[in-house]
Amino acid sequence: MIKTQAPLPNARILTRRFGGPKAGLTGHCSGGKTLRLYRQPKAFPDMKKKETLLNGAGANTRLAHLGHDPLGYHGFVNPPVVHASTVLFPNSATMEKRSQKYTYGTRGTPTTDALCEALDELEGSAGTILVPSGLAAISVPFLAYLSAGDHALIVDSVYTPCRNFCNMMLTRLGVEIEYYDPEIGAGIEALIKPNTRLVHTEAPGSNTFEMQDIRAIADAAHKHHCVVTMDNTWATPLFFRPLDFGVDVSIHATTKYPSGHSDIIMGSVSANAKHWPKLEEARITLGICGAPDDSYMILRGLRTMGIRLEHHQKSALDIARWLETRDDVFRVLHPALPSFPGHDIWKRDFKGASGVFSFVLKAETDKAKAKAHAFLDALSFFGLGYSWGGYESLAVAVNLSDRTIRTAPPEGPVIRLQIGLEDVADLKKDLEAGFAAAAAV
Repeated sequence: MIKTQAPLPNARILTRRFGGPKAGLTGHCSGGKTLRLYRQPKAFPDMKKKETLLNGAGANTRLAHLGHDPLGYHGFVNPPVVHASTVLFPNSATMEKRSQKYTYGTRGTPTTDALCEALDELEGSAGTILVPSGLAAISVPFLAYLSAGDHALIVDSVYTPCRNFCNMMLTRLGVEIEYYDPEIGAGIEALIKPNTRLVHTEAPGSNTFEMQDIRAIADAAHKHHCVVTMDNTWATPLFFRPLDFGVDVSIHATTKYPSGHSDIIMGSVSANAKHWPKLEEARITLGICGAPDDSYMILRGLRTMGIRLEHHQKSALDIARWLETRDDVFRVLHPALPSFPGHDIWKRDFKGASGVFSFVLKAETDKAKAKAHAFLDALSFFGLGYSWGGYESLAVAVNLSDRTIRTAPPEGPVIRLQIGLEDVADLKKDLEAGFAAAAAV
């Protein structure tokens, strides 16, 4: 650090980063100015020792420290936000061979690398790519591993935009798409054809939260050399690590809990060593990359994700149990409830539950839509909006018309809730107003 009251145009450099004279040393430079130089304190821990400690540390400790080494950038605890397209090379030979770490903005920056390293540590993956949205986190690996003439098995309870991509884009490219029951387990082997190349899973299922036996499905798929992908957005790597259960590629909408503030759209894809090269090749070929500002914000969100998830989980379970006691609710769709059909799988494989679940509102068929609208329109703290994982509670009427196997329940409309960080008592009062409005229809 150099302390001076005036600019020194011809000053000599008297110290280096993290080194130099002893603290308090006085030096002289041109112009007669006096400089006071300070040595960087040697207070940084041994990073290898720190990494060893982190391997056995708790989730919140790991989230607070992974993804960036402060010593790598002057001791600042957060990484720099590097905006870049062009990267310069020191000479022609280096440029020709691309023999330096960074070569162009789309190939990565220190900011995007910091987030990828953090996600690799959480996922246990060999490599992670960043993409502009959660849907892109699905479409890019599908394009990486599927070709014309291939057959892909997609869970019927899949995220609706994923189904649209499969039905509209992949089929046009010559890929055969088949949907399967989420509870099929090892029985999926009977659906695998000689040209099956990919099995896509999502647990819990989108909107209706069916659980899948991921290990059984992965084992069956690998017997036939299929790539197994999984959308793990609901659980995050804190509550479920797909690669530990045989999944090859873990997909995440980092828009949700990693961001946590409803202000970033981004996705990530993390692959094991076998399938990482092809995923990275597809990303480069397609020209896909994550923005540095968004990467920084996601990395910042990771620091508090564990604490936020604990609150989401506790509040959501409280409200889910309360909803089970109500006569105007036919069924609550939450994997952590013992009454839920897939509860045993959730209890066996998952370490926790997030803040998103659904319930079936009791309603006659001819009044189902009107009751759902009345319920939603009476809410105040619950916003009416898509997405989830932010600090605010949200509610939406679920459209299951695209399902071919797990169709909509006949007992009434499905309402999905995202339980935010508000006080549970206030949220229950808000839901009470919704039920009162629905009862009046």
